[in-house]
Amino acid sequence: MFKDESAFTSGFAALPRGRGRLPLLVMLCLFLATAAGIVSAPGAAGAPADSTTPLGNDVSWPQCGKTLPKNPAFAIVGVNNGVANNTNTCFKEQLAWAEDISEGKTEQPSVALYVNTGNPGLAASAWPTSNEYPAGTRVHNPYGTCSKGDVGAACAYMYGYAKAYDDAYIRGVSDPEDYLWWLDVETGNSWSTDKTANRADLEGMVAFFHSIDADVGIYSTGYQWGVIVGTVSSSSNLYSLPNWLAGARTVTGAKSNCSKAPLTAGGEVTLTQFVSKGFDYNYSCS
Repeated sequence: MFKDESAFTSGFAALPRGRGRLPLLVMLCLFLATAAGIVSAPGAAGAPADSTTPLGNDVSWPQCGKTLPKNPAFAIVGVNNGVANNTNTCFKEQLAWAEDISEGKTEQPSVALYVNTGNPGLAASAWPTSNEYPAGTRVHNPYGTCSKGDVGAACAYMYGYAKAYDDAYIRGVSDPEDYLWWLDVETGNSWSTDKTANRADLEGMVAFFHSIDADVGIYSTGYQWGVIVGTVSSSSNLYSLPNWLAGARTVTGAKSNCSKAPLTAGGEVTLTQFVSKGFDYNYSCS
């Protein structure tokens, strides 16, 4: 079970990510989720059949201690260790691997980062009680004033803002403004049943990253995005972000997913993911 966040909120349960034997019921659920296009966080890596297409890899805590792919076209490194409030213990080593990648092989940056997201409400290890983060710094909050015990949009916005701040400044990232930050949005993490609050949480993260002039994108599937966030209006800072779509199983499928509808009406699918032999590969749509 996840370390600091509760396994349950008023909405979705956070799923265990251990590699031990799973009960039959859980295995069945995972099979059905895969068939529906629901995937787990960007993670693992293997060699696809099509070696002529420039492909990137994403890696994170599941690859700690493993030999990472050689010479990918680009890399995306996970900052967290499965949930939004902790750190990938191998981040330093994995980022060093990524920094050796040659630039210009695709339209993607040679190195990008991804972060886990969630809206666990009062089950969080540190749920906000004001519009200040860090202490003494007041944040403009479009949803009003966050107060103790509130699990609505105002405090969810502050939670997202705070997690993004932590990702940039306490996870070991130098020059965080230089990276494209992907927000990993999926049902495997804890979310409220209040889609407005979930949207506010993600908007808070985007607001922080934009405040340091960093670029931001969204990783998800259409199904998961619909369950967690739903429709996003043009007034939201999520509306026009680039999309990284998961769910493919082959290079061909990943290429095909570039033509899928974006997660938001103003967005664009710029990156797609597929899994081959235990590794996550990514195809640049541009």
